[in-house]
Amino acid sequence: MTSEQFEYAIKKDVRNNPIVREVDEARQRELWKSVSIAGFLVLVLLGSAWQHFELLQHGYQIEELQREKAAEEEISRRLRLEIETLKSPKRIETFATEKLHLVTPSRDEAIVIERVLPTEPPAKSVVAQR
Repeated sequence: MTSEQFEYAIKKDVRNNPIVREVDEARQRELWKSVSIAGFLVLVLLGSAWQHFELLQHGYQIEELQREKAAEEEISRRLRLEIETLKSPKRIETFATEKLHLVTPSRDEAIVIERVLPTEPPAKSVVAQR
């Protein structure tokens, strides 16, 4: 063995244990300040996005309800038209004479009932009205 090989064979014991890194308080405060500001901005961004998407969702729901309302109004219009058609006196007369085999009464057989209007109550009385 030569002297160069011998030097490398010796293990030097270097002790770094007593060296302790101190925590930089100012840097820690700055880090936490930056993290909190970033967190706040992320929360604001998420809140804004949530409101935007909720607004879009409600807009779609309103459009759907308006379409349903229009469809229901169309159905209602058709049903009112059908009711008016079914209540037609000409249709009822045709149905009565053809399907039920009823006959139209003559003038002598017909009895006309007049509608009697109720008289007005006296001025100083209390009467329940409908």
